[in-house]
Amino acid sequence: MTQQVRVHNLSVSADGYAAGEGQRLERPFGHADPSELFAWALPTASWPGRSEPGGSRGLDDHLVREFHRNIGAEIMGRNKFGPQRGPWQDHDWLGWWGDEPPFHTPVLVMTHHHRPSFTLSDTTFHFVAGTPAEVLERAFEVADGRDVRLGGGADTVRQFLDADLVDTLHVAVVPVELGTGSRLWTAPEELLDRYHRDVVPSASGVVHHLFWRR
Repeated sequence: MTQQVRVHNLSVSADGYAAGEGQRLERPFGHADPSELFAWALPTASWPGRSEPGGSRGLDDHLVREFHRNIGAEIMGRNKFGPQRGPWQDHDWLGWWGDEPPFHTPVLVMTHHHRPSFTLSDTTFHFVAGTPAEVLERAFEVADGRDVRLGGGADTVRQFLDADLVDTLHVAVVPVELGTGSRLWTAPEELLDRYHRDVVPSASGVVHHLFWRR
């Protein structure tokens, strides 16, 4: 079976932003409120950060659960990994996720600045330079035959979309507006020349957009 590149659970505002301006250590999503962007996913039974039993089932939970299915590696942009810019000044910073990152696979962080790999629990972070196609080739190699998840942020997803490297894409459109920040699209219809799309409203108030290649 051919390996695929998949985007899962990418939450964007009604005006297309996945994060706001002013990202910093205390505000990973800048001026955006992550509790609003992920209000549909946080209560689900399958949310990876859940520390207590229970949680909701249904459509939202099913889509959250797909996050891990047959994934062998993740690619993320440097801004998703952390707030630092330019050459690495602080190698003690190991990401937003603590000692147990939710990925459980190798993670390739796209950056122009070298940094040694490190491992937390069952997740190894590698810091790689290159075009989307070059980074994807390496991700396929470490994914051991499984698919590659494209984790974001929006700028990174857009680079891979523009390079025609994304096979399936799940975007949850949240009924808030951010006005500025890291933008995935001006409207989802701009992808319809290359993708089929299903649009599925959820009882949680978000609208799920599911894309797959034509």
